[in-house]
Amino acid sequence: MEKFTLEILFQIIGIGSASGLFFNNDALYVIGDNSGFLYEYNIESKQLNQHALIDNPTQNIPKNLKPDFESITHHNDTLYVFGSGSTENRNKMIEFDLKTKTVLQKNNLADLYAVMQNFGSIKPEDFNLEGAIFDGENWYLFNRGNGISNKNTIFTIHAKNLGDEFALISVNYKLPKIKGVRSSFTDAVLVDDKIYFLSTAEDTKSTYDDGEILGSFIGRIDLKTMKIDFTQKITSTNKFEGLTFYKKENNKIEFLLCEDNDTEVLETKIYKLSLPIK
Repeated sequence: MEKFTLEILFQIIGIGSASGLFFNNDALYVIGDNSGFLYEYNIESKQLNQHALIDNPTQNIPKNLKPDFESITHHNDTLYVFGSGSTENRNKMIEFDLKTKTVLQKNNLADLYAVMQNFGSIKPEDFNLEGAIFDGENWYLFNRGNGISNKNTIFTIHAKNLGDEFALISVNYKLPKIKGVRSSFTDAVLVDDKIYFLSTAEDTKSTYDDGEILGSFIGRIDLKTMKIDFTQKITSTNKFEGLTFYKKENNKIEFLLCEDNDTEVLETKIYKLSLPIK
């Protein structure tokens, strides 16, 4: 692949352990995996607002209690924020209205997650959703294979609402390794008919405990074939967990990225990744 560029674009004070991004009209919406808030950052004015996603939210919820919001996607004027499903209290999906800036609905996806685990032959301790895409007809949910079984799986759920009857497909992927450690899905976004995804190599056999960070990749999957077009290592040190489309220009595509620093420090660096369009 031709040369990519990765740079720090800006830093936001007040957000920690960023795990998902959505860029829209000069506003960057950010979730953190140990926070009960959705953050809204205006890039031009540098103003940060926070919106409660759960009752009695705080910015640093203890690990054993946190809802573990890891994925964010949108369709029309609604944002969808997903818990990872890695423990019983991480099964929430929140619907948030971008116009009124209010929570529309809180959903418990425990039953759906159980069906997905059974269908994909993934043990509960290896189930860890870290990416989500919704195109209005299909949901694509990405299981991060950082457990013992290394199940990097994309679940395609054909349903307009996750409470409706649905058809389910699962596809497993072997993602590239760093120093013998297989990378695993950490986020994804749909641009035209291509899925761009992040994967990180983290030296751990647990979906719960963190490990040494060995680096991250960007990759692309063709939506029609669900096969990987390419992967490209973009860092040896960062645990990138959030990806959103930024813009296209001059035969290149740009994304904004965030990293989970696995600390309680309320600082988040936003990176810009530029790739040639191929």
